[in-house]
Amino acid sequence: MVQPFLIFLMLLTVLSVTAAAARRLQLAPAILFLVIGIVLALVPGIPHVEMEPDAILLIVLPPLIYSAGVSMSWREFRANLRPITLLAIGCVIFTTCAVAAAVHFILGLPWGVGFVLGAIVSPPDVVAPLAIARRLNLPHRILVILEGEGLANDATALILYRFAVLAVSTGAFSLPGAAGSFAAIVAGEIVYGIVVGWLSLRLRRWAHDPRIEICLSLLTPYLAFWVPEHLGGSGVLATVAAGLYVSWNGPLLISSATRLQGIFFWDFVIWLIEGVLFLLAGFEIRVLLDRAKGTPPHDILIAIAVVSAIVIVARFLWVFPGTYLTRAFRKRRANDTLPPWRDGVFIGFTGIRGVVSLAVALAVPLTLPNGDDFPYRDLILFVTFGVILITVVGIGLTLPALAKVLGLSKHGVLEARHEREAEIAARREILEAARGSLKTIIAERNLPESLARFLEARHETRMRALPDPPAVTGEFTPATQGASLVREIISIERELLHKLLRDGKIGDETRRRIERDLDLEEAAVDNREKNAPL
Repeated sequence: MVQPFLIFLMLLTVLSVTAAAARRLQLAPAILFLVIGIVLALVPGIPHVEMEPDAILLIVLPPLIYSAGVSMSWREFRANLRPITLLAIGCVIFTTCAVAAAVHFILGLPWGVGFVLGAIVSPPDVVAPLAIARRLNLPHRILVILEGEGLANDATALILYRFAVLAVSTGAFSLPGAAGSFAAIVAGEIVYGIVVGWLSLRLRRWAHDPRIEICLSLLTPYLAFWVPEHLGGSGVLATVAAGLYVSWNGPLLISSATRLQGIFFWDFVIWLIEGVLFLLAGFEIRVLLDRAKGTPPHDILIAIAVVSAIVIVARFLWVFPGTYLTRAFRKRRANDTLPPWRDGVFIGFTGIRGVVSLAVALAVPLTLPNGDDFPYRDLILFVTFGVILITVVGIGLTLPALAKVLGLSKHGVLEARHEREAEIAARREILEAARGSLKTIIAERNLPESLARFLEARHETRMRALPDPPAVTGEFTPATQGASLVREIISIERELLHKLLRDGKIGDETRRRIERDLDLEEAAVDNREKNAPL
């Protein structure tokens, strides 16, 4: 029990230091996590850390997918359903077939093994590219498409993987049967995920306690994932459907206290999971080196180079026909404009593979039903790790330069400014409507004058806090200009608060209540500054 706990503490220490270094260096944390994991794995004396595939697929993957589904807007997901479907289903299938053909004709591997490897490396990761893309001030539609693709592509890949492993194990494969099973799994998981999301919200509303509600929210992805996975599906689509249902229906059913605490809880949990996963992925290099001693390094390097080139090129070959040619075969709506070619180039270049691919590769069976070793299993593991390393580090480091060359950041900044203007207008409209309702309440309920003045003063304070929409590019608003001053004043108030506590003029309970109000006010300032015009 002591050694696993010490390893866990070591991972937390490395995670914290590496994350701080990534922030200082302005690098995507996933890149540094993976590199540091590889370096530590090769250092003599470092404890041996091996990733358990079942733990990744059954314990770690559900909360990652569910959290992404909850943070995704159902309206935006539905509006971009066509490109998301083309990438999450079409591009994954196309890449799987391209990899299978390449390794069969170039490397001489059997077709079945090629399809197993293709299904493993075909789905891009949802974590690393989004972490990089969000730092680049990209147009919002690109982020929505990438996030939507990352939500659903694992389901397609896992289903293809199961079919491919079955074909290798039995030597038989039926395309009509596989297509029918695929459609049944997709439809069944979506329906089941919606039911789980509906049940979760009702139970949380019935519990009416933030701690219980957060506990139920943590159980939701596992209920959505485990049942379909146990019945032969992937579990991914059910978890996505549950998350999207909660995202769309939760705002009116989840209390404010639960929402505030839940945001912090889930933000920390997802950050911790993502960081540990990429560290563990780096640590796997030692395991792979031990297992691949019987395979010539020359063959491994050629296989990694071929498969990496195929997965990168195949995505480009799919994105542009999928973006433009499909519109030629369907009736275009009046508001259906062609996306800029720059968006297609960036999306085509974001095929970063992640730890899900490595976990699936590690889950490849050791033996076939007849007792023979699974063919080329060690090569599959090494190629998968090589593709992850090349795409995470190579593509991850070049994405910022590509966004700058394409000029996407400028479009993202303008879009963010327009969105901020719309937000200010919406806030003003809401407060104006609330002012009318407040006057009606005061008149109808005969409220005491002191209470009426308090409510009116609160409302006027909120109205005055609204900044004017920026009329000139680069113009500062009170939300950005005053944020540092407000934080400075809050810091002074905190010092005075603790002086009162030390002098014995107030107790700890009073200090905590006042401190909570200051924390909430500072969080509100941070939120306004983060979403202010750029």
